[in-house]
Amino acid sequence: MSSPELAIGPNTRVTLHFALKLEDGAVVDSTFERSPASFTVGDGNLLPGFEKRLFGLTAGQRGSYQVPPEDAFGQPNPANVQRLPRSQFAADMELSEGLILSFADANRAETPGVVARFDSEEVVVDFNHPLAGHTLSFDVEILRVEPGLD
Repeated sequence: MSSPELAIGPNTRVTLHFALKLEDGAVVDSTFERSPASFTVGDGNLLPGFEKRLFGLTAGQRGSYQVPPEDAFGQPNPANVQRLPRSQFAADMELSEGLILSFADANRAETPGVVARFDSEEVVVDFNHPLAGHTLSFDVEILRVEPGLD
């Protein structure tokens, strides 16, 4: 008698196709038209809120899940919206709403920020994750589940 198929759980390696969509159905990212993604549960490549929805699934199964902001990229934090003097930006820099700029944080790591609005005096930059506050649709097709490496 064959052993039951390995189900997704802690320390399993998963190969899958996925699509991540916004509330309006717009696709944020998808592997269905390209190579599948692989990760080991708990390795940080997939947020825990997404991982836990896969637990118990086996190869060949499909699923579609709604993931609220609390289990995805969180709610926007007003403290992550900064007002910066326009003088901190090059005078010839063309700013536009939605422009993504790279900033150095206190540890000199690159941090992206999105220009929310600007005028001649200040630039308002939003450092929240672009998907913060969104309920996301997470569609998956599990291709393979294997024991993880110890």
